Amino acid sequence: MAAKPNLLLIPGLLCSPALWTEQVRALNDIADIGVADHTRHASLPEIAEAILAEAPPRFALAGLSMGGYIAYEIIRRAADRVTRLALLDTGARADAPERRPQRLRLIALAEQEGAVRAQQELLPLLIHTDRLRDKPLVDTVLQMAADTGLAAFKRQQTAIMARPDNRALLPTISCPTLVLVGREDALTPPSLAEEIAAGIPGARLEIIPECGHLSSLEQPEAVNRALRIWLNT
Repeated sequence: MAAKPNLLLIPGLLCSPALWTEQVRALNDIADIGVADHTRHASLPEIAEAILAEAPPRFALAGLSMGGYIAYEIIRRAADRVTRLALLDTGARADAPERRPQRLRLIALAEQEGAVRAQQELLPLLIHTDRLRDKPLVDTVLQMAADTGLAAFKRQQTAIMARPDNRALLPTISCPTLVLVGREDALTPPSLAEEIAAGIPGARLEIIPECGHLSSLEQPEAVNRALRIWLNT
């Protein structure tokens, strides 16, 4: 029997491996799955290098939101090691100038009241408005922030604020690529996913209905179906 391919998943800002719980459960029959640690460094290049140092020689790569920004850095450094790429609820552009004061305000809030409080502030942007009263989902999102903690949150925000514009990188990506987004994603809307998909040769675009930014948690079955097709074709 042939060995299963490796799949490396990268969470987003203030997200823990719990972001990918349903994907690990649903896809472990066709892939050996690991979740990368993106909490230890304060720049995307450092995060990417640390992940590559611990990753298998070759692997499929999926990143959501900040995880997508890190995936670009991994492609930039080691495209030959990435067999497939999935970019979920992310963008290719540099951080907008108006986002910096918002990020600094969230850091200040987290310093005063904790990372969970910052995540509560972000919550309406993270999940579909219809899910804001879904206690199990909200509890999971807030617990991820608690597990990430203040110090890692500050490092992650610092890294995100300095991210490059990756649009020029897109045409160089040659591995099979899935671009997926929640239709109601308020942070990285479908227009940004369409831009990514248009820039990567042969990329497949999947828009998940009734879904916000944290698609892997909000609509796990739809995301799992899309990832299974991506891994098998």
